Amino acid sequence: MTQLSVALVGGLHADARRAAVEALLAGVPGSVALHHDLSDATDGPDAKVVRTVRDAAGLISAGETPLVNDCACCALREDLVPELERLADAGLTRLAVVELWDSVEPKAMAEVIAAGGLTLTSVITAVDPALLLPYLGNGDDLADRGLAAAATDQRTVADTFARQLEYAPILAVLDSEEADDEDRALLAQLHPTALKVPIGGEVAAPERAEHPGRAAGPKRGAGNCATSHEALASDSAPHPRGRLVEAALAGGFDVDAAAAAQHPACALLPTDADEHGVTTLVWRRHRPFHPERLYAALEDLCCAAARSRGRFWLAERPDTLLHWDAAGGALCVESVGPWLASLPDAAWDMVPPVRRAAAALDWHPEHGDRCQHLVFTSPGLDRDGLEQLLESCLLTDAEYAAGRAAWERLPRPFDTFLEV
Repeated sequence: MTQLSVALVGGLHADARRAAVEALLAGVPGSVALHHDLSDATDGPDAKVVRTVRDAAGLISAGETPLVNDCACCALREDLVPELERLADAGLTRLAVVELWDSVEPKAMAEVIAAGGLTLTSVITAVDPALLLPYLGNGDDLADRGLAAAATDQRTVADTFARQLEYAPILAVLDSEEADDEDRALLAQLHPTALKVPIGGEVAAPERAEHPGRAAGPKRGAGNCATSHEALASDSAPHPRGRLVEAALAGGFDVDAAAAAQHPACALLPTDADEHGVTTLVWRRHRPFHPERLYAALEDLCCAAARSRGRFWLAERPDTLLHWDAAGGALCVESVGPWLASLPDAAWDMVPPVRRAAAALDWHPEHGDRCQHLVFTSPGLDRDGLEQLLESCLLTDAEYAAGRAAWERLPRPFDTFLEV
């Protein structure tokens, strides 16, 4: 009996995603692709999820499953594992490629598969480099683009794409003639630790809606330019299909480690970089922000970069670790619990080792792990201007010297973000 491996392939760049799936089906004999189409998820009483199973030769089977609590993603969760178990029990399939529908995020599906006791070998996000900037700059709601997974889906194109990109340890990168060195530098800086595998674009894709990012206008500076990133192209490299197959089948995917790598307290954030007009600024300080000055600067800070993220602290709530997550000109700020320095010693034994290690790297003799660790990535980033703006939002020397009791009496404008 053949041991079933499962590979997740997702991403809003549908042409790139389909090219990656076709490469896996062609490269792994006996493999199948399982896909749940959520395009009818918001059709009211008639809403349904359509499931298809196919191999390299074509469609094998098709079926439908109703929504669960008016939620297509809930239906997907409940249908996915039984279908994979059926494939595993048949013992005929070496690799099941789960092609996620456009706006489905891989984290939840990876955790569902792992919880079902199946062997998840890889999570792959497929990317067209030419569409990176248009998608990261697209603040439209998914619902307005026909990409919502439920009637209540309030996500945007930009924040959904950012999470898809940053969660996957493998990026299948479409060989796009419209992509240039700036696009590839942006990809390299957004997710520097990812394995980037080139894939061809010769896939006959069915007709579909226009890319959400195309509304941003034609691609500037487009050209058939060779990349300088060895991870994306090499004359001596193995055939791209073979590299993707190898990546998809190698080892296993640890959902706990992946979740830790995304958690704001210990996230593996990008490092300083500057290449082909794309800059990543890593800004780290230990002094707290003045809440009113930071709040007044939010619009400028959000618009300063295509993508920014990290953790920070405010003077008036010194025990709260805050998450900064911005894309598409919109910012999400949320509390993710206490700083470790605010916890009693006895509570540290209940904290995961990766969190304690991250805190140790940031440790300050007075503030503990409380810090500002924000990362901004964008073409044309004004590094000096951004640093000056961030510095102006910190407590002044006099405000800092006033001490914690005075800080906690400062106004609390971020209550509107945190729904306090």
